Amino acid sequence: MPRTPNSSPQTVKVFAALLDKPQDWHYGYPLSKQTGLAPGTLYPILARLVDGGLLETRWEASDEPGRPARHLYRLTGAGATLAAERVAAARPTPGRATATPRVTPRTAS
Repeated sequence: MPRTPNSSPQTVKVFAALLDKPQDWHYGYPLSKQTGLAPGTLYPILARLVDGGLLETRWEASDEPGRPARHLYRLTGAGATLAAERVAAARPTPGRATATPRVTPRTAS
């Protein structure tokens, strides 16, 4: 069975972080800290979401001379809708059985 796009645990963490303030622009470094994702995991996810039209992006010039511009990200309307769906689907549902291994004790022979 194929995986649903944009539903990996890492992508869901990014969606959850962005949904904290869906109208705000977010920098990559704070997103990395908030999600616990390394930059090598986070930035490809952000790039994929931008390519899919789920995030908009812009550059912000630094106020300090010599510092590079910073990339910012924000959910689009479609991105916010999908993010809310993916985060909700990832939450455990009360009363829903979870798969736990059953351990049968061995009897001494």
